Amino acid sequence: MQTLSLAFHNRILIITINRPDKLNALNKTLIEELSTTIDDICNNPDIQSAIITGSGNKAFVAGADISEFNTLDAAGGRALAEKGQQLVFNKIEASSKPIIAAVNGFALGGGCELAMACHFRLASNNAKFGQPEVNLGLIPGYGGTQRLPHLIGKGRAIEMLLTGNIIDATTALQYGLVNYVVTQEELLPKALSILELINTKAPLAVAGCIRAANAASNHNAEGYATEIAVFGELFDTEDAKEGTAAFLEKRTALFKGR
Repeated sequence: MQTLSLAFHNRILIITINRPDKLNALNKTLIEELSTTIDDICNNPDIQSAIITGSGNKAFVAGADISEFNTLDAAGGRALAEKGQQLVFNKIEASSKPIIAAVNGFALGGGCELAMACHFRLASNNAKFGQPEVNLGLIPGYGGTQRLPHLIGKGRAIEMLLTGNIIDATTALQYGLVNYVVTQEELLPKALSILELINTKAPLAVAGCIRAANAASNHNAEGYATEIAVFGELFDTEDAKEGTAAFLEKRTALFKGR
């Protein structure tokens, strides 16, 4: 694979997103390779659970690869969000086998959304979480507007979504976004120890717990459809073109509300 490194430990698949030169940013190839890997987790009887983490010590996933946004219009933006949610984010959440995120460093935008799609999250003490899409004139497109309010409450989620502010690991623990904060050295061992315990339980009961808990969260399918639609529509705005250009040119965006 071009963007992932895979390792196997006691029936646990360790998926390491491996684009350290791009701070592990999500691109088309990464999404497709993650989709294939998640299918393998679901279908391979030798895999009982999985961890998703990022290579290096700076980033889990620092966001989407903004350079891929330049040519998108409304239809392209909608297709990007819809494909990503179907291929990866919703598939992770619906997996009958536990998939947890070991967040080491930045989990921003699509990276935060990837972590939230996992069944639960652990963080290193240098982890940072945020949904800064408003700085690009956009909104989250991979379930961020739906999963963040469920995990941390609507008030805190709306503040994060509207300000684009980034929170540290301690705040993420306080908000309930992560279950544990440990040192970087302890992150993978802690994640492995939890999954090793879960792997001793009855697989069908584990799958049933995931299915029932997902039902309890009562995600609104219309909410996800709305997010996809709005994400796509914003690609036809001047502000989105200005926001992405400013990001790539490393300057402050000048938004005009059109």
